[in-house]
Amino acid sequence: MEEKNKPKNITPRTQMKIKQYFMRGLTSFLVILAGIVCYFAFLRLDDIADLLGKIGGILQPIILGLVFAYLLNPLVTIIENQVIKMFEKKAKNREKLRKVSRSIGIAGSLLVAFAVVILLLNMVIPELYRSIRDLIMSLPHQINNAIDFLESEKIHDTAFSGTIKSVLENGAEAFQMWLKTDLLTRINQMMSFVTVGVFSVVETLFDIAVGVIVSVYVLNSKEKFTGQCKKITYALLSRERANLMLQITRKSHKIFGGFVIGKIIDSIIIGILCFIGLSILDMPYTLLVSVIVGVTNVVPFFGPYIGAIPSAILILLSEPIKGIYFVIFILVLQQFDGNILGPKILGDSTGLSAFWVVFSILLGGGLFGFVGMIMGVPTFAVFYYLVSMFIEQKLERKKLPKESKEYEEIQYIEEKKEEE
Repeated sequence: MEEKNKPKNITPRTQMKIKQYFMRGLTSFLVILAGIVCYFAFLRLDDIADLLGKIGGILQPIILGLVFAYLLNPLVTIIENQVIKMFEKKAKNREKLRKVSRSIGIAGSLLVAFAVVILLLNMVIPELYRSIRDLIMSLPHQINNAIDFLESEKIHDTAFSGTIKSVLENGAEAFQMWLKTDLLTRINQMMSFVTVGVFSVVETLFDIAVGVIVSVYVLNSKEKFTGQCKKITYALLSRERANLMLQITRKSHKIFGGFVIGKIIDSIIIGILCFIGLSILDMPYTLLVSVIVGVTNVVPFFGPYIGAIPSAILILLSEPIKGIYFVIFILVLQQFDGNILGPKILGDSTGLSAFWVVFSILLGGGLFGFVGMIMGVPTFAVFYYLVSMFIEQKLERKKLPKESKEYEEIQYIEEKKEEE
């Protein structure tokens, strides 16, 4: 009787089967649960979007601080290393020297950033205001001059010139009507919302101020934050997956840092060269056009054309001959940027071909506008790197070549070679 009542020992094979059944049941339950959650999420998509928008608004100062810290980090590192080199031999306490040099690096980088922003605002905004004001005042006269130019050249009998003349006349009338009616109305509407605008400006300035403070904390303790992130990664993942995650993070940092910072430096240099060249050529709207060309140059591939087309139209309306000179100058400047300056600064930071650059710009711009056109290239470059790494690992396991050139002439691969 005692032997019958004695519980039977479960064999390891039975335990394995129970564990498999349990995991299958748990997986099925989680899949069903995820499907239900996704279904209700789609039903409440607007509410979720509003919630995410509120969370993004709350975290905006933190996000700005992280962006500021990321952009200022290279300058902080340069200043910090220079201070350490200067006082390394004289310093008795290296830890104290490191802290002092870090503080000097952060303060110096912030001062440089503030000085550049204030200098640009003082130089650019008054000139931009004058250029836009002069453009608004003189555009109808310039359109009339363009019409007179067509008539003086005796080409008004052709259908094409007649079309141009009609477009210019209608455009001049519409523009004058817009100045007299819509513009004044919109100014009155804007004046009625001055209070709202002031609060919005104050809120933006507050977010920037908090972002600067956050960036100081992040830069001062960047090693600590990095160490904490690595610790969490190794705690949650296996050692192999954690190493892979850190490798991907380093590659992403290299792509984003090299592209974003390099593109900003490249665009500043192009804007300065454009200003110098237009000043030598005595072009109208020199500063306004230089700012347009410099800012739009941040967008890869399409940026030069986005900035050059409206700038050329502005100059053509003012002085047609100089408009032609401007087009030639921009073509030369962009050739210099694309073949000499850009490769020197950016190098092959993204690893993307021209086709994928265009694809990522169109996709990013379609989804997120101007910011998407800029950030689409490095974001897609990271995605491209991940896909390439996954494919190369699969090919390596199959003992197949990893270079794309190896497959250009291949019609098929024999199974024996794949097995070997």
